[in-house]
Amino acid sequence: MSEIRKVIQVEERVPLAQGIPLSIQHLFAMFSASVLVPAIFGLNPAIVLLMNGIGTLLFIVITQGKAPAFLGSSFAFISPTLLIMANPDLGFEYALGGFIISGGLFCIAAIIIKFFGTKWINILLPPAAMGPVIALIGLELAGTAAGMGGLILDPENGYTEIDPRFVAVFIITLGTAVFGSVLFRKFFAAIPILIAIIVGYTASYFIGIIDFTPMKTASMFALPNFQSPAFNLSAIMIILPATLVVVSEHIGHQLVTGKIVGKDLIKEPGLHRTLLGDGLSTMLSGFCGSVPTTTYGENIGVMAMTKVYSVYVIGGAGIFSICLAFIGKVAGAIQTIPTPVMGGISFLLYGMIAASGLRLLVDERVNYDRSRNLALSSVVFVTGLSGAFIQIGEVQLKGMALATIVGMVLSLVFYVIDCLHLANDMDVPDGQPQTFGPENLK
Repeated sequence: MSEIRKVIQVEERVPLAQGIPLSIQHLFAMFSASVLVPAIFGLNPAIVLLMNGIGTLLFIVITQGKAPAFLGSSFAFISPTLLIMANPDLGFEYALGGFIISGGLFCIAAIIIKFFGTKWINILLPPAAMGPVIALIGLELAGTAAGMGGLILDPENGYTEIDPRFVAVFIITLGTAVFGSVLFRKFFAAIPILIAIIVGYTASYFIGIIDFTPMKTASMFALPNFQSPAFNLSAIMIILPATLVVVSEHIGHQLVTGKIVGKDLIKEPGLHRTLLGDGLSTMLSGFCGSVPTTTYGENIGVMAMTKVYSVYVIGGAGIFSICLAFIGKVAGAIQTIPTPVMGGISFLLYGMIAASGLRLLVDERVNYDRSRNLALSSVVFVTGLSGAFIQIGEVQLKGMALATIVGMVLSLVFYVIDCLHLANDMDVPDGQPQTFGPENLK
């Protein structure tokens, strides 16, 4: 491993001295977003860090170590959970029951895919639709990254006016990550994100925007707060629509990760295994008082940049996450990382995910001389970026999730039309049945 820029494949081991900082890099990449979800719900982040780590290790075991992914807190459930918590007759424990049912639906979907295969994915989401869907995973998060960096007014992150100090830290962090990914050599080329966080944190210290309160108030050792779930049909119905969002996100993440690592993860280890791992992790989190999990785009972006895809590195990040759940001071220290530092990192990582979607279009040689492909990509992009939404109960289906559904419906309509055209154009001898499949539509 004299030149770290070479690809470290999924099942390759990494020397411990190099694996530790690589794992810490993944931990830092997910930390800010993952602990934000329990903070919104008023939960102790320790239980979430614990279940994220356990969920990640469970995912690796179920996928037989063939699909690198870190499972962090899902944002898709924030809105319905807050609705449940706002109901005086309900509470967070009833949301936990909904999480468990949602995870169970993941497992059911995995069983269906196990027996009926995945060929339907090429029909429902051909490359002309899948490329834009993958790109939207990063593009719809771009505003979040800009808000974290202080580039736009974002009251949610505490930015009611543009603060030059935050913008300066954002630029320093982003610049270090961008130029480091190009200029760093040997082992440093594999940890540009970690280096950028250290540089951004140092700049934040001298600029004076670090709040050390989380570290000062944290105890040295602490046990995570477990909570038992409760079940209510109304709460479950509020939670369930978010499942569709996460399933769409999961499929998109597996496809983009497969493109990055150069493997078809939908076939091996199989979408049924990855869905099962995600579903069981979410169910386990619900039983223990944590939030639903999902594969994390931030960690996908880290892999795309560093070309280190080893599940041993991802597993190491999971182990560190479990350890942090019991070491309050360390978790508190990580919480002192200023928001613009994480904004600078996210700004680059989300962009790399979007670029991966465009890369799929190039790799699959999508022919835009075909009106069908041009219309499909156009509608998916505009649906995802327009702000259009569909209200399902108390949940809004919008962005990448809505674009995925629209892309599926439109692709299915085009498939039926093409099959009908083939049936009319092809001369089929009497008495001989004619079958159609994706291979007929190239």
